[in-house]
Amino acid sequence: MELFGRTINRENSSMCMDQDILEVNHGTSQSSRTRNPAPFLSKTYDLLEEEEEEDEDGGGRRSIVSWNGEGNGFIVWSPAEFSELLLPKYFKHNNFSSFIRQLNTYGFKKTSPKRWEFKHEKFQKGCRHMLVEINRKKCEPSAFPVYLKASEESTSATGGLNRGMSNVAEQENQSLLLMEENKNLRKQKMELQMQLSQFKALETKLLDCVGQFMQDQHNR
Repeated sequence: MELFGRTINRENSSMCMDQDILEVNHGTSQSSRTRNPAPFLSKTYDLLEEEEEEDEDGGGRRSIVSWNGEGNGFIVWSPAEFSELLLPKYFKHNNFSSFIRQLNTYGFKKTSPKRWEFKHEKFQKGCRHMLVEINRKKCEPSAFPVYLKASEESTSATGGLNRGMSNVAEQENQSLLLMEENKNLRKQKMELQMQLSQFKALETKLLDCVGQFMQDQHNR
């Protein structure tokens, strides 16, 4: 496994170097001002890198999120734990649907209907420098992209089938997203109810203390 991982890293590094060579002339014609990647992209990249290090040192613990096998995308294995443990740590919120909307804003694509896997051609393992090339889209048409666009050269029947499959996949993913968001809302409701109970208990204690104090004052 270690040898396989090193091979993938070398391939990723080589690919990044090739892309750098192809783009060097274009880069020199631009302004010399240093560009920084968007904070959302940097934090997401840091999250994946740090989680990978913890997985390697964790003695086989189950991954919450990780790079995919090719290093050209990442997978959220447990949305619930991701929302509870990692989003607050890196993004100061625990809303998984908000995280996905941000990914879509920067052009990430959800590539599998059965798991939360996302890809962007400029977001790759070992290629942090490419993050500056990812731009925020001017508009955000939907929370998820359409998966299978009908080919202009295909027949109307084939195009209709592909559009139908795309709509089904999009509806399934929207349902999953709503279920996850409802789960988070129920959890937040329970936490607020617990806090309310604690405040009520504190109020009762304070009233008892005030009553006892008034009684002592009256007895004197």
